[in-house]
Amino acid sequence: MTRTEAGAIYARGRRATVAALCAQARRIAALEARLAQTSQTSSRPPSTDPPGMVRPRRRPSGRRPGGQPGHPGRHRALVPVERVQAVFPVTPTHCARCGRRLHGTDPTPGRHQVTEVPPLTSVITEYQLHTLACRCGATTRAALPPGVPAGAFGPRLQALVAVCTGVYHLSRRTTVDLLRDLVGVDLALGSVPACESAASRALGVPVAAAQAFVQQQPVAHVDETGWREGRRRAWLWVAVTATVTVFLVHARRGAVAAQLLLGAFAGTLTSDRWTAYTRWAVDSRQLCWAHLRRHFTACAEGPGTAGRRGRALLAETDQLFTWWHRVRDGTLTRSTFRTYMRPLRQRVEALLWLGSRGRHTPTAATCREILALAPALWTFVRVPGVEPTNNAAERALRPGVLWRKGSFGSHSPAGSRFAERMLTAAATLKQQHRNVVDYVTCACEAALRGEPAPSLLPAAAIPAGRRKAT
Repeated sequence: MTRTEAGAIYARGRRATVAALCAQARRIAALEARLAQTSQTSSRPPSTDPPGMVRPRRRPSGRRPGGQPGHPGRHRALVPVERVQAVFPVTPTHCARCGRRLHGTDPTPGRHQVTEVPPLTSVITEYQLHTLACRCGATTRAALPPGVPAGAFGPRLQALVAVCTGVYHLSRRTTVDLLRDLVGVDLALGSVPACESAASRALGVPVAAAQAFVQQQPVAHVDETGWREGRRRAWLWVAVTATVTVFLVHARRGAVAAQLLLGAFAGTLTSDRWTAYTRWAVDSRQLCWAHLRRHFTACAEGPGTAGRRGRALLAETDQLFTWWHRVRDGTLTRSTFRTYMRPLRQRVEALLWLGSRGRHTPTAATCREILALAPALWTFVRVPGVEPTNNAAERALRPGVLWRKGSFGSHSPAGSRFAERMLTAAATLKQQHRNVVDYVTCACEAALRGEPAPSLLPAAAIPAGRRKAT
């Protein structure tokens, strides 16, 4: 081997070593950045923050705690006398001052009402099915009347079980204990999933109609969180509109699940920057500014110029929310808000452009990704009814997160269907101020009679032919 060949081999080895060291340094920097993430700089929950982390404190507003001046008070209104079960007139017999005996009545007595719940008990109905013989030698047994369940539990008890486990997040054992102590029903543990299955089947058609309704709305908030189905990873998706919310449990977190949830949705989609939503045009999307604020906070913690640009983006975000809160409260007109937002938009996009060309690699990558979706930052400014954050979807997911933490998700596809249907019914009925126990009971009763279940849609969206029955 000549001296030149040896030098070339040495140079190649040195370049390979330097390249490997640089790749390892980049990998270490990326891992250190992930370790440094907190709930203030990423989508991680606050429970994952390291011990001793000091969270930013809000500045004292100087206001006293509780309801503020101008806030509409809430008080318990008296029930009309016609709806009171018992009235007891109470009259004084002697004067509280001199002790003389009093006579007469007060035409406008003070009213004091006490609400009490009577002792609850179950009602057991027995159907004696007679079997009669014919001259031909055959025997015929009477069938159950229409609407009588073949099992041992009626529709309201089925609904109570389903609501306890699917809405109030009680375990199956706790549900059995509650029903025994509250209404005196001796329920076997294995009967709980049977009641859940009956309620799930009754809710199948209304939930499918609710999902079709959501796909036709002008604005929808969408988000997803982790779930478990059996021993496999899954995802719980949610789509929130003004009057209807639907859930979906799916094995994927990608575009396939988003397409299954939203179908041919053509309205404005409010979400985070997850790539599953890239199927929708950027002009018809609204990115969540709460998520963006966390990204800007991460940029503000960067060194030098990157940190200064991140802090400038945070200041612009705070100004944006200040004006938006005034629009929401009615103290700033939307036309004036649009005027204010024009220079703010220019400043934000200029800061993002400068950040995308900076030397701090994480900040540059974040700025480039946000700039690629720049029109989706400002949809809420021009389209009424669109919010700048995705808080509606995140709040809707909270019951699902509590369910997952308490029961680790579902154990089968049937359990996933029960979860998504009960979550859909509970969230939608809450939006429409309807009673969830009464609704699930009516759905179970309709299933026993072979009739359509009541609709989950708002009254204005129900066809006139079905509105009265619903």
